[in-house]
Amino acid sequence: MAVKRFKAYTPSRRNMTVSAFDEITKKTPEKSLLAKKKEKAGRNSYGRITVRHQGGGNRQKYRIIDFKRIKDDMTATVIGIEYDPNRSANIALIQYEDGTKAYILAPLGLKDGDKVVSGAKVDIKPGNCMPIESIPVGTMIHNIELNPGQGGKLVRSAGQEAQLMAKEGKYAHVRLPSGEMRLILTRCRATIGTVGNAEHDTIKIGKAGRKRHMGWRPQVRGSVMNPVDHPHGGGEGRAPVGHAGPLTPWGKPALGYKTRNKKKLSNKFIVKRRK
Repeated sequence: MAVKRFKAYTPSRRNMTVSAFDEITKKTPEKSLLAKKKEKAGRNSYGRITVRHQGGGNRQKYRIIDFKRIKDDMTATVIGIEYDPNRSANIALIQYEDGTKAYILAPLGLKDGDKVVSGAKVDIKPGNCMPIESIPVGTMIHNIELNPGQGGKLVRSAGQEAQLMAKEGKYAHVRLPSGEMRLILTRCRATIGTVGNAEHDTIKIGKAGRKRHMGWRPQVRGSVMNPVDHPHGGGEGRAPVGHAGPLTPWGKPALGYKTRNKKKLSNKFIVKRRK
């Protein structure tokens, strides 16, 4: 997808880019696949802020995405490619032979009128879904399940792809976009191809107001706070951090601190760490 740039007729326009939306072919969502999305503004059931810098923004509705793709051997036709405010990737509206409609993640190269199908013995083409045991080694995949029948959990954001590296017994070696090598059951399903809207990460927000439209509230630097409010606070003038490294507001290291539980059961499925 192309990126649109502007002439610098205001200071914010000088650095702003937006998506050209040239992949989008359908502007209004399918009403039967919409769900309400309640705005919580980072607050828990007691009304206390538990996630900072959230609130406001444009009203949105959730699009119900079919991550499971369990309608086997039934061909579906792509009706349109749509924008989804809830994710970086675009979504495709498909209609099965029995008239049922569903949303799927739009892979790179999928167009209106294309046919997609899921099952154990289908063609290796973008948008088709099948068990990993049926996918040739070396194929680029996305929307990968972690447990059979659970629905895709891995590699779902714009421009991302994983590669099937090998199959060994009931497990497959999959290299994720982070560089991590992971064992995944070959009975789990995955979708062929790369997630579309690959230039999403090159877009520059350009101005603060655009961030507010996304539901992000202002963020205050810790170095301008008082010591009681942040470990970086206090001091005369522009003082340094005053610690071995930057800290979170709660005193935990902010850079390089490992947060994954060392006793997590799925650690045994990670063959190679991302770092």
